Amino acid sequence: MSTSTTASVSTHILDTSVGRPAEGVAVQLSARSGRTADWQALGGSATDADGRCKDLPALPEGTTHVRLDFAVEPYFEKSANQQADAQQDAPASRDSGAFFPEVAITFAVGAGEHYHVPLLLNPFGYSVYRGS
Repeated sequence: MSTSTTASVSTHILDTSVGRPAEGVAVQLSARSGRTADWQALGGSATDADGRCKDLPALPEGTTHVRLDFAVEPYFEKSANQQADAQQDAPASRDSGAFFPEVAITFAVGAGEHYHVPLLLNPFGYSVYRGS
């Protein structure tokens, strides 16, 4: 949770190609204190069955920018393999179909605010917004 001197971040992913949460996507959290400061890797998590990361690390005091790195290619590879297994005539070998193998979202934060950043994802595009 955020305090008066820190911000907090949460996220979730919806796979819009199937209309379901994206489970098992690795998410890394980094932060910096100023536009020219170096990024500090804080740790990560993976999305649960509801597509949410409930245990992202806390942001350090003085954080001004946050970056979320979503490793989506393994998720799409797994999805493609599950679909191929379900179809008898599907090719034995398929690529993931993901045009974007990873998604990096960088945004500015202010002390005391909570930032929920949903990712709407499909194999050929994505969108992101500040949620509530």
